[in-house]
Amino acid sequence: MTTKIEVFSVEEGRLVETDTVTKSDQEWRSTLTAEQFEVTRKQGTERAYTGALWDNKDEGVYRCVACNNDLFLSPTKYESGTGWPSFFQPVHEANIGIEVDRKLWMVRTEVHCSRCGSHLGHVFEDGPEPTGLRYCLNSAALEFEPMDVDGK
Repeated sequence: MTTKIEVFSVEEGRLVETDTVTKSDQEWRSTLTAEQFEVTRKQGTERAYTGALWDNKDEGVYRCVACNNDLFLSPTKYESGTGWPSFFQPVHEANIGIEVDRKLWMVRTEVHCSRCGSHLGHVFEDGPEPTGLRYCLNSAALEFEPMDVDGK
């Protein structure tokens, strides 16, 4: 069952209405690689410094690999020294969701896609200004599309 939600579209520069994406594990497995499925659907984590996008410095938009939802812009990406793509701000609060993650005997804040629920990574309060946040994400959860962006 799909539900209508509003997310920010980088191309349109505004909030747009879209459907949520709900699929069975079998359907997800048919559209994602094994690593993408493990990360996005099973809350896995790729090894540091192994993802395709951790050191990407090109200008563009980072989207959800599962549903193509716009998530982060290149001007908000920075080198955190962790080996994962790190950002200080999403394109819009409507495009991501957060929830408490108590796995692995610790408390962290999980970041997921608001459109399809895919696990993206975690957010920490040790990032740079202006937000002080570090969205530490898995490359396997992201697609990158080169484009001119102004960071707004």
